[in-house]
Amino acid sequence: MLAGGSACSGASGLEIVHLDMDCFFAAVEVLDDPRLADRPVVVGGTGARGVVASASYLARVAGVRSAMPTATARRLCPDAAFLPGRFDRYRSVSAALRSILTDVTPLVEPVALDEAYLDVSGAHRRSGPSCEIAAGLRLRVRRELGLDCAVGVGRTKLVAKLASKAAKPVVGPAGVEPGPGVVVVPAADELAFVSRHPVRALPGVGPKTAERLGRYGISAVGDLAAVSDESLERLLGASLGRQVHRLARGDDTRPVVAVRAARSIGHEETFDRDIRDLSALERHVRAAAERVASRCTDGAVVARTVTVKVRLADFSTVTRSRTLSSPTASAAVVAGVATALLRELAPRAGVRLVGVQVSGLADGSRPRVEQLELFAEPPCRSAAPPGAHGPGTSTRVAVAAVADAIRRRYGPRAIAAAADAVAPAPTRPPLPGAVPVTCPPEACGPAACVVGPPALRENGAVGPRGQRSGQAAPLEDVTLYSPGPGGV
Repeated sequence: MLAGGSACSGASGLEIVHLDMDCFFAAVEVLDDPRLADRPVVVGGTGARGVVASASYLARVAGVRSAMPTATARRLCPDAAFLPGRFDRYRSVSAALRSILTDVTPLVEPVALDEAYLDVSGAHRRSGPSCEIAAGLRLRVRRELGLDCAVGVGRTKLVAKLASKAAKPVVGPAGVEPGPGVVVVPAADELAFVSRHPVRALPGVGPKTAERLGRYGISAVGDLAAVSDESLERLLGASLGRQVHRLARGDDTRPVVAVRAARSIGHEETFDRDIRDLSALERHVRAAAERVASRCTDGAVVARTVTVKVRLADFSTVTRSRTLSSPTASAAVVAGVATALLRELAPRAGVRLVGVQVSGLADGSRPRVEQLELFAEPPCRSAAPPGAHGPGTSTRVAVAAVADAIRRRYGPRAIAAAADAVAPAPTRPPLPGAVPVTCPPEACGPAACVVGPPALRENGAVGPRGQRSGQAAPLEDVTLYSPGPGGV
């Protein structure tokens, strides 16, 4: 391990910094509750089918890893504190972290709540060489947030990310060994540094691709670099083959993009037990659609494509998508399309997960020119008498905005579609004058198309189906990578 000054002497021309927080969610929980400091901490789904989102190093010593089923983690580490997660708190800490990073350079590309790339090429006059910037960032994060992080410095994004991983603590049979905290990889040594990593370290190489490469004796990045471009294109396809071959040879031209627009917004739910009832699945899909639409509204975006994802009991996954004629952020529209897609899937076996995603995002704050339908159907197709149809588009949008505001203030379950509301069992016939209306959700969204006598409707006294409503390492240290027999 070399001190900052020695490391910086061989680190010229390195402009990319990658910062990655250590066990972020678990570390925030320990920060807020110091009584957890000496206990293994696991954050994630706490139900029978929950998944680990973050595990402290003490939990990792017992074999717990991210993305592991929580049930497996409980068997491996029964003494751990299993916490459901507080994502509002994590987002708040992430915002404070980003403030620290943007104080150094505006060229910050967040990758997740707990990691980001920085281009520090314009920060040297004020903040010094890249390695000093990296060490200073780690000190500030520790001092201002009370959390630890690992920082990598390199000529490219790939090298910087692998360097930050090498800077982290190492979990072994004997416990946790502190990492160097900051690792700097000079340009002259980057090929030797990268070549020793497994092929999974390259972006775009997943488990199946790595397995395919392994059948041909290609397990390390160095093996990949030795294969011809043509052979990799035949093996992996033209696009992926060229991409991984360039990265393996150190040709990574990806820039740090300060503003990365979201490509999609989604929400998924894993059930504790398989669900076979279609109406129950529809309720979960509508709830997911409402959350997705709320996030679209918060982000001032509209979406053109709605996708429903269903994972069956045998872990097989099926999806269906539909592209709208006009982009939308309406919860009613997204929920209506999502439930229609769910019916198309018609899952007969038990379902363990459902999800709703919207994509084809566009700026929702700008006025849009929409193509009107020549033979558009009314907002609510029904056999009701004239005037009994549901509200028009502008009213539905206003209602959706009010519902979003209620959920933000009182929680996601504070208000629900009437179709999903829990009403007491009827003890008497429907109110006199109640008019049942047939209204497919794809036409009206999740709103219940049931109306009562005008006077009661105006007073809000009529609930679903015309009944009266019921319940509704030292921080200063910097490591300069040098190739040697010990590996990475």
